[in-house]
Amino acid sequence: MEKVRWFYHPILVFTLSLVALAISLFLYIYWYVGVSAGLQAVSRYYNLDPNQFFEARTWVVILSMSLLVGVILAGILTIFIYNLKTLNLYRLQNTFINNFTHELKTPVTSLKLYLETFERHELPREDQRRYIGFMLRDVDRLAANISSILDLARIESRVYRGEFETVDLAEMVRDFLAANRHLFLRCDISLDNPAGEAFLYPVIAPLFEMLLMNILTNAVKYNDSDRPAVGISFERDKRGIHIRFEDNGIGIDKREIRRIFRKFYQARGRNENVAVGGSGIGLYLARHISRPHGGDVPARSEGPGKGSVFTVSLERPVGNGGKS
Repeated sequence: MEKVRWFYHPILVFTLSLVALAISLFLYIYWYVGVSAGLQAVSRYYNLDPNQFFEARTWVVILSMSLLVGVILAGILTIFIYNLKTLNLYRLQNTFINNFTHELKTPVTSLKLYLETFERHELPREDQRRYIGFMLRDVDRLAANISSILDLARIESRVYRGEFETVDLAEMVRDFLAANRHLFLRCDISLDNPAGEAFLYPVIAPLFEMLLMNILTNAVKYNDSDRPAVGISFERDKRGIHIRFEDNGIGIDKREIRRIFRKFYQARGRNENVAVGGSGIGLYLARHISRPHGGDVPARSEGPGKGSVFTVSLERPVGNGGKS
């Protein structure tokens, strides 16, 4: 959650609410004890009807008290909303810690098991190679989880440095898929650009590759089909360049479309009692990476079981790369 400005700070609001309450009590006592006695004395001295004074003064008191009570209620409501957001953030962070701890513990436990097997048994070379492959996969999983946290910290603190350079996005995506083919062996990823058109746009290459990795990983992770499939297509219009990632995954409930981009938020799989593993920051990172590039990552889905579409919309070229 973003840091609130000082004048929205709950402690300040709460203090002002208490001050308003104290002022309202003081004015009530002052007006009805001191001023009322004075007005009664004046009315008797001039032989005036006291009802003329007290009736008008009653409305002034009612109006003033109403305004002060309104300030108090507004302050209490602000504190209540803030506390709800804080509680929600706490729950998300707690879920993140539990899930991320599991994501770290699982490969570590697996590595320990394999190493104990190597220590206690003389294994044939083929078995050794097979176990080493499993261990390398666990190490890659550990490295990916740790990298995601480090990347999040760098991006949020805006210390991630890089130069914008104008690249052909279609070629960049093609090279990325070729370089990371080993990560998506069990899924079909197709790139649709039959005309071979160049889609030039200034990007920070390492950051944009991180965006691609998070979107593709999310598409594969939230997929329970026998063979996950992701179709990547490009489109250019008057607003800019749009890269569509359409998958055959579990889909997204319309109520969760906005939530999935929150930090630490994790949607559930088909079985709502079982959460999908991960850190819950993949899509959050993807959206935050797109913004320095003058873009956004909207999502669309027809509902659970009907797949989803994530579109990287790049509409405002940034940096010294020039316009696309």
